[in-house]
Amino acid sequence: MTTMESLIGLVNRIQRACTVLGDYGGGTGDNAFNSLWEALPTVAVVGGQSSGKSSVLESIVGRDFLPRGSGIVTRRPLVLQLHKTEDGTEEYAEFLHLPKRQFTDFAVVRKEIQDETDRITGKSKQISPVPIHLSIFSPNVVNLTLIDLPGLTKVAVEGQPETIVEDIETMVRTYVDKPNCIILAISPANQDIATSDAIKLAKEVDPTGERTFGVLTKLDLMDKGTNALEVLEGRSYKLQHPWVGIVNRSQADINKNVDMMLARRKEREYFDTSPDYGHLASKMGSEYLAKLLSKHLESVIRSRIPSILSLINKSIEELERELDRMGRPVAVDAGAQLYTILEMCRAFDKIFKEHLDGGRPGGDRIYGVFDNQLPAALKKLPFDRHLSLQSVKRIVSEADGYQPHLIAPEQGYRRLIEGALGYFRGPAEASVDAVHYVLKELVRKSIAETEELKRFPSLQVELAAAANSSLEKFREESKKSVIRLVDMESAYLTADFFRKLPQEMERPAINSKSQAASPSPATPDLYGEGHFRRIASNVSAYVSMVSDTLRNTIPKACVYCQVRQAKLALLNYFYSQISKREGKQLGQLLDEDPALMGRRVECAQRLELYKKARDEIDAVAWVR
Repeated sequence: MTTMESLIGLVNRIQRACTVLGDYGGGTGDNAFNSLWEALPTVAVVGGQSSGKSSVLESIVGRDFLPRGSGIVTRRPLVLQLHKTEDGTEEYAEFLHLPKRQFTDFAVVRKEIQDETDRITGKSKQISPVPIHLSIFSPNVVNLTLIDLPGLTKVAVEGQPETIVEDIETMVRTYVDKPNCIILAISPANQDIATSDAIKLAKEVDPTGERTFGVLTKLDLMDKGTNALEVLEGRSYKLQHPWVGIVNRSQADINKNVDMMLARRKEREYFDTSPDYGHLASKMGSEYLAKLLSKHLESVIRSRIPSILSLINKSIEELERELDRMGRPVAVDAGAQLYTILEMCRAFDKIFKEHLDGGRPGGDRIYGVFDNQLPAALKKLPFDRHLSLQSVKRIVSEADGYQPHLIAPEQGYRRLIEGALGYFRGPAEASVDAVHYVLKELVRKSIAETEELKRFPSLQVELAAAANSSLEKFREESKKSVIRLVDMESAYLTADFFRKLPQEMERPAINSKSQAASPSPATPDLYGEGHFRRIASNVSAYVSMVSDTLRNTIPKACVYCQVRQAKLALLNYFYSQISKREGKQLGQLLDEDPALMGRRVECAQRLELYKKARDEIDAVAWVR
């Protein structure tokens, strides 16, 4: 196989792989694959209805395989990829929609094209832009990708929508507008070239003619005494590339099922013996056309190689990044599975600690609990009601019992203080709960941000459950600690605080001798409102001192029992349980999302294709 054949064959294989893996042309393909397809040159066959497009294609292929009939026969684009095989190998065809089936009977190929067309358009004269992909492997072809498009028409016939003319032209333009598309403009020789639909359209999309190859069909059907030399020699309508004349099988030959190889020989004989075209015989015929297109394709491919390689290398980098993000396939060995799970747990734990330590957002919300929520809750405690004059009188009186206090109501003080300190339980427990909810949210966020875990929904669920279970234990321990702090304040009051308070005025000493002589002077009322207000004020000052203490110690307990433990032992229980599991149980945790598994396989296949294409292009591109 020549270097040219190798290069064009390589492009053909890349286009075929793009078709299979990228679903090019179906509207759902991978953008990178569509871009690669469009970066590679293709040949679009354009012509009016009954211009001989199908016959030209069959002549190039050397097989009778296309549906025939009057009116519009090609109703869906046919992407025809020709793959040259070694001499002596059997010819066969494959359809993209039937990937595991090889067709060796080309009459069956024709029927399948018709059936597949009807599957989308129905048994009508409607058209569809959804292409049919057909690959033919044969030693009698050159490596080419040809796209057979519906024939251009001027009027809608019975059973067709009024917009059929515009619809067909729009469909054809979607292919020929692309700068890498080579236009094979088919025109019948027995009609005026000035009226050719194919030449008119080609001139619009390719005004310089760089991409257009003109083909004249039906040379043998021209009126006697006339010829097409004006066109073929470029005097009537000049193109940058030479015109090629084709002589297709006659209807009688078609009806007799004349072999295409015999038809090729007849075509050569026609030009060799023709008095009009004999001097052009070496540059006429379907075989020459195929070689001309193949040679032109080689030059186009060589000019496109830098951009194709650039696109391939970019796609390789993107696919490798995506595969790294999705992770490699999971091992089946239990030890390797356990290692994989532990590695993901470590990745999650790292992210969780980053949230707490400030590397990621979220940990500051715990400080917000201590700096905002706790002080606000302490200020809202109902000490004013508890230490109201009426409440103080009642509590002190109840504490005195049947015998009122003499100087300072110590039991009353204790009851008032104990009652007030009981209110601190609420804010203390609320602080623990608030920290707990922040930690739970950080667990959720950390699991979501751990890329390695996204593949395994079951592991995510189990990891979250284990982490939340640990946090629940830390919360219970933290609640015990903060309640213990409050209870300690109630269990032992700070005596020095009360010793430093101003003492009650004592009754003045009375001399026994003068007692009878004069009435006693006025003494302070130990049970008046002023007395109880001083008690309330003293208790309030003590409670305020305790509040300041708890405002500092409750956060310490929360951090020690919850935050610190979460950093040290969040997954300890999970680790202890996971180490006891067997291979099947570990495998259940690593049950990937089927969609993700499918995507990884696709990416791996595409990556393999791109790398192989890059290596093959490097190997043959610059060999002369």
